[in-house]
Amino acid sequence: MPAAPSETDFLVIGAGVAGLRAAIELAPAGRVLVLVKREVADSSTQWAQGGIAAALSDEDEISLHLQDTLNAGDGLCNPEAARVLVEDAPERIEELIGWDTQFDRDGTKLTFGREGAHSRNRILHAHGDSTGREIQRALYAKAQSLPEISIREFEFSTDLVISEGRVAGVRVINDRGEHSTIRASAVLLATGGMGQLYLNTTNPSVATGDGVAMAYRAGAEVTDLEFIQFHPTALYLKKAPRFLLSEALRGEGAYLRNMEMLRFMAKHHPMAELASRDVVARAIMHELERSRAKDPVVYLDLTHLNEAHIRKRFPRIYQTCLQYNVDIASELVPIRPAAHYAMGGVKTDLDGRATLPGLYAAGEAAGTGVHGANRLASNSLLEGLVFGARAGRKMRDALRAPSGRIGDVPPAAAYSNGPVPMPTEGAVSEIQTLMWKHAGIVRTGSGLKQAIAQLEEIGKHLAIAHSRREFEVRNLHIDGLLVARSALAREESRGAHYRTDFPDHNDAKFLKHSVVAAGKIGFE
Repeated sequence: MPAAPSETDFLVIGAGVAGLRAAIELAPAGRVLVLVKREVADSSTQWAQGGIAAALSDEDEISLHLQDTLNAGDGLCNPEAARVLVEDAPERIEELIGWDTQFDRDGTKLTFGREGAHSRNRILHAHGDSTGREIQRALYAKAQSLPEISIREFEFSTDLVISEGRVAGVRVINDRGEHSTIRASAVLLATGGMGQLYLNTTNPSVATGDGVAMAYRAGAEVTDLEFIQFHPTALYLKKAPRFLLSEALRGEGAYLRNMEMLRFMAKHHPMAELASRDVVARAIMHELERSRAKDPVVYLDLTHLNEAHIRKRFPRIYQTCLQYNVDIASELVPIRPAAHYAMGGVKTDLDGRATLPGLYAAGEAAGTGVHGANRLASNSLLEGLVFGARAGRKMRDALRAPSGRIGDVPPAAAYSNGPVPMPTEGAVSEIQTLMWKHAGIVRTGSGLKQAIAQLEEIGKHLAIAHSRREFEVRNLHIDGLLVARSALAREESRGAHYRTDFPDHNDAKFLKHSVVAAGKIGFE
């Protein structure tokens, strides 16, 4: 493959739903270069089993979708962002249908399902449990049809480049280990989540929080990073990935059982298995902690449900589990919670603009406040579509000739002054273990302080990054500190952030968004 161009009109980092939708919006205004650090198929969008929410049915209203979103956010949603999300949703969905997205239908009519905390049937699915994959297929096909858009795989963005006070490009490293700089009028970060911070995650291996770390290093504000959503049910087998088992399985009637084969959710919440994700995840953790087993699990039980229906309704889940010798229709499925989604990210306005001129963010990498403290199910794909399109529209205003030659970017300074660099994978393992233990589903002030101290110690032994993996480790380390420090500063429990030493809301002090810039944390 020839070298990537040295300049373009617009740079989009990431090719999930947010990145591709932004690129499509940008195409009429100029040349768009989309950089992907591995293959397009590696994005989190590909693995989104849940559906996409929109008030399209005759029984639904946009105002109801808005209220459900606000309720799920536990008091912390940005109401304007949530309103934009639900009001733009129908147009974005109709657009997808026009681009040949094959949503599930009953004859000619779209079928709408319901998931946790939704008051109406408004969830569209595609091929049962492969909605993200189908949406990405349609967006990718549309993007490829536009000659202004170029998509480059195996180009890893390492750092933002600042020129004359604004973001003017990125530094990249290709799969041959060669470094270069690409200039652009504006840069969009659509880099997805940071699930790889944790020992157990449903996220793909590329989810190393690169966008948040790059933006923070460059001086942009980041927000709400203490709010990490943990999915309660992920496949837990020694030699299998932590594959997501959709909450729609519980919606169909699946039970949760502990190692004594007893259902336990009723003692934690009146809605039992249909309680919100954070409640179910904490209940499972309680069962794991009280178990005397060496490697405890809980079980998802679908054996009382119609086997043919389960196979048809969840074909991807069924086949994936079968690859690991688990038949979900006839066997108990061992599960544990896993890190799933970051509600916060690079702080942006409703048009994707970050606090650095020339920088934009959309999708999971962005922090608009739309999800508050806890994301409503099936709003994530919608967020990528809506705010990806809005960011692309606003980025057109930034089009201008690149301001002269950026010049040679000096090599990055050593990330630490440690005498002996820590082995890369050893550092990753230590970060993931610390974050899972002390900054995971249940947190304490003392545990968070311990995590911060140990992360700071790890930082002393991370040397200059040369390879892509070394850059990923640097990003994970920065993100880990940002999450832990934000969680320590929020002395309350709200949504996905739960502190046993501060178990209640504190609206007087913390009905605000955390904001971090240049090492300082505030609430606004």
